Amino acid sequence: MDLSLSGEQRQLVESFAAMYARESTSERVRAAEPLGFDAKLWAALVDTGAVEMAVAESDGGWGASELELALIAEQYGRAVASAPVIEAQVGARVLAAAGSGLLADAMAGDQVVTFAPRPSRGDALVLVPGGAVADAVVALAGDRLVVASAGSRDQVANLGSLPLADITVDSAVDGGVTVLADGPDAVRLFSDAVDLWLTLTAAAMVGAAAKALEIGVDYAKQRHAFGTPIGAFQAVSHPLADSAAAVDGARLLAFEAACAFADEPGRVTELAAMAFAFAYETARDATQRALHIHGGYGFGMEGDIQLYYRRARGWAMAYGEPAVALDRAADARYGAVPG
Repeated sequence: MDLSLSGEQRQLVESFAAMYARESTSERVRAAEPLGFDAKLWAALVDTGAVEMAVAESDGGWGASELELALIAEQYGRAVASAPVIEAQVGARVLAAAGSGLLADAMAGDQVVTFAPRPSRGDALVLVPGGAVADAVVALAGDRLVVASAGSRDQVANLGSLPLADITVDSAVDGGVTVLADGPDAVRLFSDAVDLWLTLTAAAMVGAAAKALEIGVDYAKQRHAFGTPIGAFQAVSHPLADSAAAVDGARLLAFEAACAFADEPGRVTELAAMAFAFAYETARDATQRALHIHGGYGFGMEGDIQLYYRRARGWAMAYGEPAVALDRAADARYGAVPG
């Protein structure tokens, strides 16, 4: 596996990093709370082609690879961006695979189409990422893969200030439900979409962890105790070093999962789930350590570190505890235990 970036990939990363630096400042992130959606940022992402790039050229998109999507997802995480771009990319991929007529509107940004990584519980989709602002949601309802109107929803207040919502999948509500696939085809398409969502969310959490680590290191250089920068003390420097090593490992695993879509398709599910679990644990620890280094300031809403502390946990909990992802990895490796 070769993880060296081409010149075009480096330019892609730089362009999205610059866009997020302009359009997702910490002030903008705060202004978008508590809903967690910045309409101006979303418009900028659509204009940049963030959704189109996830779709193959044969379907009218730009044909970006999974690795390229993961590279820009890392920049998304560094900016703790307030827009459901990962879910929109995954949703567009599913619409393309199913030949849905909604694809053109989704790519153009005329419709915000999100993706629910949790199957429905009866008629209910729980904690749908982007569900509070979406026009439609792609989801697995029973043995059917559907795209459903998001009109019947209850916004879910959450500490991460994410646009989460519980959505009712009911054919009698607000335009109803369009079936994209059913039976084994539906399960396969949904599982493939979950793999991509886990991989890209893992990359986003790596970005959040890396940026939180930078914030913690900068503060450890500035804050003095007993006439010495606190970063000189082992109780501060060693945890930061542990997080730096973990971030490198989580990034490697996330990119390995992204490369596996083309190089090792038989291992995608296992690697994607592992990458998600490890990235969450890394982001959880890195943000907690960086916040702790700030002392009482870390708990103040005026500090940026709390944005990363809250957002990283919110992204992960939309799917579940790391053990949920690890169960998925174990099932992929050894086979699911009969229920």
